Amino acid sequence: MRLRVLGCSGSIGGRQNRTTSFLVDHDVLIDAGTGVGDLSLAELTLIDHIFVTHSHLDHVNSIAFILDSVGALRSRPVTVYAAAATIQTLKKNLFNWDIWPDFTQIPTPDQPWLRYEEIEVGKTIELGGRKITVIPAVHTVPAVGYQLDSGKASLVFTGDTGPNDALWEVINRIENLKYLIIETAFSDKDRWLAELSKHLCPSMLAEELAKFERPAEVFITHLKPAEIELTMQEIEELTGNYRPVLLQNNQVFEF
Repeated sequence: MRLRVLGCSGSIGGRQNRTTSFLVDHDVLIDAGTGVGDLSLAELTLIDHIFVTHSHLDHVNSIAFILDSVGALRSRPVTVYAAAATIQTLKKNLFNWDIWPDFTQIPTPDQPWLRYEEIEVGKTIELGGRKITVIPAVHTVPAVGYQLDSGKASLVFTGDTGPNDALWEVINRIENLKYLIIETAFSDKDRWLAELSKHLCPSMLAEELAKFERPAEVFITHLKPAEIELTMQEIEELTGNYRPVLLQNNQVFEF
């Protein structure tokens, strides 16, 4: 499997700050934040599957634009995989004819540009030998993360999450884990905000990594653009032997 980082920032501002989205091979997206906008029309046309971690705008906004741009160029609908509560939020608050058209009805209900598939923690979707398994997350709205397993190695993306014992129970059982992408949204001076919004800050990340029992490489995502240097400095000082690395836009993982 090949994962390309399209966006890994907690917000926008500057050429490198795109919100969360990863392109897996040529046909799968994990989240659909603003980073999707850098793909060409030809690349957008090839996307068949979008796995959504949760309903927040920085993770879903480009679903609307993908369908608007290439829906008519495709012969089958794009499938959005998400938890039941996330699907309901997308239907009610985004694809509702007020904010954006309901592409499950366009051009016809029998031949739409968009379809939903409900997922839940523990479920595995197999796509051409690639396994994508839903893992637990703890956030202000229903949320999940994903394990991507090529058969040779696995990559885990936590999605947006606060402290999460159930996550580590799952991760520590993954024998072929090679990469862990985990969020840290705030610096430690805003720990109160991280706790309130169910994100992580460096001291909370250190507490979470203390539960980690695998020798995987750790990458940090979802930092706020104005505090990248401060947050990474705090992470370096607090996380000991794991030495997490800042995830970069356009970074590629092969596993």
